[in-house]
Amino acid sequence: MGVVPDTRLGKIEFYEAHTLLGGPWATNATAIGLTAAQVTALGTLTTQARAAFNAAEAARQAAKTATQNFYDKVRAMHNGPGAGSDMIQAIRNWAESKNDPNVYTLAQIPPPATPGVTPPPGTPFDFTIGLLQNGALELKWKCNNPSGTQGTIYEVKRRIGAAGNFNFVGASGVKAFTDDTVPAGSPSVTYQITAVRSTQRGNPAQFTVNFGVGGPGLTIESVTTEGAGGGGPVKLAA
Repeated sequence: MGVVPDTRLGKIEFYEAHTLLGGPWATNATAIGLTAAQVTALGTLTTQARAAFNAAEAARQAAKTATQNFYDKVRAMHNGPGAGSDMIQAIRNWAESKNDPNVYTLAQIPPPATPGVTPPPGTPFDFTIGLLQNGALELKWKCNNPSGTQGTIYEVKRRIGAAGNFNFVGASGVKAFTDDTVPAGSPSVTYQITAVRSTQRGNPAQFTVNFGVGGPGLTIESVTTEGAGGGGPVKLAA
């Protein structure tokens, strides 16, 4: 451990305790190999260091107070009742009520931005199909939806066999769905999965699961994608 503390304030306190009136160096200067003049000079430097520290602390506190006052004044200017933000809203309300875009020109503020059109949801892809022990099919997929959007659900339709209409079998708020209503003895099922957000619909993806008979139940023989919205490769779950 060093004799003198590492911090600046610690150094000041050390020399104050040793050199100022009543301190051991001031009291015993000649007995410890120093002169009274040396100790007095160091005491003067110590007093000056303490004064500088006090001034710095006062300046820091003053700067903190001034900064907070600055923040408060800007907040009152812009966000205070009836202040800048409210006035801008009043100008916009006036321009809208008069249907007069010249109001914005006179006020030298831009008109409200025209809301952008958010693209529809993406197309599901990269499917993984698994056959559960109870005979249900577990479907998983990926889907790249527009940035910043939420509330997308996935509509799942199914067709039994190679032809016929697709029927709605359920919807999921996540990129997975378990179908436990596949009729026994089905040779194949084709799924059509569409991402839906509010009134917007993405392009559907479609794939077919072909069954084979293995032991007491069905086994997945193969999986193929179909159509322009096929959704890319399909993997069988391990």
